[in-house]
Amino acid sequence: MEDKIKITPWFRYLCFGLIIVGIVAFVAGFIIDPEQTWANYLLNNFYFLALAVGASFFMALQYITQSGWSSGFKRVPEAMASYIPVAAVFFLLLYFGIHTLYHWSHEEVRSADEIIQHKAPYLNIPFFMIRIALYFVCWSAMTMFLRRLSVKEDLEGGLHFFQKSEFYSRIYIFLLAITFSLACFDLIMSVDPHWYSTIFAFKNFAAAFYRGAAVILLITVILQKQGHFPFFNRNHLQDMSSYVFMLSIIYGYLWFAQFMLIWYGNIPEETIYFAIRWEGQWQPLFWADILINWFVPFAILMPRKPARRLKVVIPVVILLIIGHWIDLYLQIFPGVTGENDFGFLEIGTFLGYCGLFALVVARTLSAAAPVPRNHPYLSECLDHHLA
Repeated sequence: MEDKIKITPWFRYLCFGLIIVGIVAFVAGFIIDPEQTWANYLLNNFYFLALAVGASFFMALQYITQSGWSSGFKRVPEAMASYIPVAAVFFLLLYFGIHTLYHWSHEEVRSADEIIQHKAPYLNIPFFMIRIALYFVCWSAMTMFLRRLSVKEDLEGGLHFFQKSEFYSRIYIFLLAITFSLACFDLIMSVDPHWYSTIFAFKNFAAAFYRGAAVILLITVILQKQGHFPFFNRNHLQDMSSYVFMLSIIYGYLWFAQFMLIWYGNIPEETIYFAIRWEGQWQPLFWADILINWFVPFAILMPRKPARRLKVVIPVVILLIIGHWIDLYLQIFPGVTGENDFGFLEIGTFLGYCGLFALVVARTLSAAAPVPRNHPYLSECLDHHLA
């Protein structure tokens, strides 16, 4: 149970192969269509950042609620959160594409647009980059500190490290709620600087938690199949599935609340955002978003039996991975390129980031025992049963 996870050569080769595919896609994209390539760059950076942030929130929440059922798998969200410093590097490089992605960054646009002029004290390049840097300093410092406490708990034991982890998790989720909300405004909503929604950040925060929980489930199952979590049973699976089911309801509610309030208010400055997305070339993706991200997991995982079967749960999780991409694609591409031109560039860049994310997560998982043997609630996880 305490043997460390080993990264096999074939897995490493697979990850590097995917990364090479991503590099080739980016190089070709910058030659053929730089605007579409930068849009993919923003989409994939935010996609995998959201997975890491969502996993870190899940990890902190388990500490705060003193959950026992999930204690044996906490190395998984820790490993996913380790991607945050890597994402920081990519987001700092976003500086070179800022004029392509955000038209508020152009001086001539700002001088001719009263709305953007009004937002200029906040929406300007120096302050934008400073905020991005501060967000990542906060997230990286807190997640690395919680990881260090977790590893020390393994080595030294006692309640001291768990109590500190619980205390700092409370601080982290407070900081995360503020900083990730602002990051959603800065990185995604400012693509359309004339439009705003008070629910936008809440919806994207819930989406990050939603997909983070789904990927935690997927990685846990993969590791269990490799023999690392022999105690994993249908009761653990049902609890993880319940997280996905619960978050699908929250996501669906926020999606509908944002859409319905803007539709009912019928204010042109607000409705233009949805008018573009539910007509013409974007319409199939608009409806696919809510069907995949809400209806499918809601309908399938509501009954108890399907939620306890891997053959049902895993396809739902994989569908949600696609659904998260569609959600962000609809938020970014209409405002950046205005064209729904899906092709090799989108597939290649996503696969490249998948390879990088998997490699970072695997290396972190291999650095410590997969099961935290000195966690005070580990026995509850090892003998977890539901009525």
